[in-house]
Amino acid sequence: MGTMSSHGRQSRANNVGTMGALCLCVVFLAGCTPMERHAPVFSPGRVAGVRLETVTLTNRIDPAWLRPSTNLFTLGPGDKLDIELLGDPASKTTTVVGPDGKIYFNLLPGIDVWGLTLAQAKAQLEKGLAKYVREQPQVSIVLRGVESKRIWVLGRVQAPGVYPLATPLTLLDAVSMAGGTLSMSSFRQQETSGANDDLADLSRSFVLREGKLLPVNFQRLLRRGDLSQNIYLQPDDFVYFPAATVRVVYVLGAVSEPRAVAYRTGLTVAGAIAGAYGTINGAYMHHVTVVRGSLSNPQIAVVDYRNVLKGNAPDLGLEPGDIVYVPFSPYRYLIKYVQLAIDTFVSSTAINGGSSLIGVPSTGTAGVFIPVGSGVQIIPPIAPPPIQ
Repeated sequence: MGTMSSHGRQSRANNVGTMGALCLCVVFLAGCTPMERHAPVFSPGRVAGVRLETVTLTNRIDPAWLRPSTNLFTLGPGDKLDIELLGDPASKTTTVVGPDGKIYFNLLPGIDVWGLTLAQAKAQLEKGLAKYVREQPQVSIVLRGVESKRIWVLGRVQAPGVYPLATPLTLLDAVSMAGGTLSMSSFRQQETSGANDDLADLSRSFVLREGKLLPVNFQRLLRRGDLSQNIYLQPDDFVYFPAATVRVVYVLGAVSEPRAVAYRTGLTVAGAIAGAYGTINGAYMHHVTVVRGSLSNPQIAVVDYRNVLKGNAPDLGLEPGDIVYVPFSPYRYLIKYVQLAIDTFVSSTAINGGSSLIGVPSTGTAGVFIPVGSGVQIIPPIAPPPIQ
């Protein structure tokens, strides 16, 4: 009987221990966020192997982007208007909304129309004219030109430029306005005529809105006719088609001169960083990130550049178009490195495209440079942020 009690106590203790372990596991899992349970966590083994890993970024289009805006057009500086006092043909005049948002017509002092619809601007003009004429004035106001709301369509298209946005416009509409991307047939014609423009790389093409990359897949849109990617554009959207045959490697982040380094056979991560004049103080060299392929489904490798320099870790051979990103601080998740690399790439590419369009000279060969005041970080923070 005593033996039976001893076995019972031992069995009960084992059960309690098992339950305690299960409770600890439950508590541990409960303390983890969904991102921590499912996101690929960085591990040193991935650096040592220097292998490319495919990462799928969020490619979910907001349904609201596929619907035209219901907001009426509002006036802004640069917009051109035809204004006429009905019954007085001699009063017809063309005026431009000034930098201060005001227009001048007839006897009126400056009328502020910035942010007003055409109907609201008409009402303001009639209200002002009522002080100078006996009968209720009737004004005709017609929009003749739009300068205050524009979109940018640049890169390898037939007619890159800045286009007005007076009415709802889809991405396909904008590409059509720019003459379409450079096709193989047009490329051959240009080669025959001596032109050297490159084909558009749809896998690296992007839409930038308010400094953020939109998850638009240009290959699905333009090659498969997938209209789920045909978003409506908003003022100041930036659409860019990079060259498909470019033979450079983009070196960004915590390096002395973020730039495009000319590709040569056998170029490695160490050689590319040397081409950007090395890293700066505070760079986190253990997790140098290489991004390859499309922006929506890129491949990523993490290289321990510090140990590469010491000869203790393998280097990685690069391919044309690769993005090499030197981080300012370590992060826990691989997806964070991809996002930092791609965000820096598209921001700097947009800056270069816009600068070249308005005549700001480039300081180097084709590729990426980051002007002072661009908002793209090239200097590390004083105190590196904690691991996220």
